[in-house]
Amino acid sequence: MNRGAALIVGGTGGLGSAICRCLASDWDGLAIGYRSSADKAQVVIDTLEEGAKRAIAVHCDLAEMASIQNAVAQTKARFGAIGTVIFASGVDIAQPFVSQIGESQWRQVIEVELIGFTRVVAAALPHFRAQRFGNFVSVVSVANYCFPPGDALSSVPKAGIEALGRAIAKEEGRYGIRANMVAPGIIDAGLGADFLTSLYTPDIWEAQRKRIALRHFGAGDDVAQAVAFLASQKARYITGQTLIVDGGFSL
Repeated sequence: MNRGAALIVGGTGGLGSAICRCLASDWDGLAIGYRSSADKAQVVIDTLEEGAKRAIAVHCDLAEMASIQNAVAQTKARFGAIGTVIFASGVDIAQPFVSQIGESQWRQVIEVELIGFTRVVAAALPHFRAQRFGNFVSVVSVANYCFPPGDALSSVPKAGIEALGRAIAKEEGRYGIRANMVAPGIIDAGLGADFLTSLYTPDIWEAQRKRIALRHFGAGDDVAQAVAFLASQKARYITGQTLIVDGGFSL
């Protein structure tokens, strides 16, 4: 068992819920962060082993610092310590080319994802420092290593999240704090699952599948297992790194 509880920001999404299920047995408890639907968070809790005995739902709106601070405080009050904060939240976006992206779209993804992550870090760091342990794991994107046209809205803020993760690793390691990232490829879960059915034609997706070394798209659990590893004590000497989970798509 790892020390403390896990707070999963974005725990009701396709990837977030898979991460919750993967982490459930390894931590003292889970705090499942949601923005608009407590019912969805409860559904995730009901799928966990032992369910509500070791999990709570916490409101966590990335646009409001007070909401994030309250989520962190509730998690600490319920479980005593926070061992990891998982950032798995994001904006439901389309796939426009750069020439088609308006300023309001840039502002939305940067505000929710990048600025939202800075708020999560600001809220959690004081607790991690006081404990002398804790780590962040952020779900980013393989697009920053192998860019598919139309993915700028997703990849640009996540590149900032990666840079901030490395900064945390370098500056906060003296306090026993780690920060790592997981970069999924084409995953048949969450927004990725929607894209597979609504974006492009089956022929295009088949061509993409053949580009993958392992010749199949990933599942939510593939990403969740990588997140669970980096959050755990098994990765205690790993920090500032990005683990690419793409089946070899970026090779």
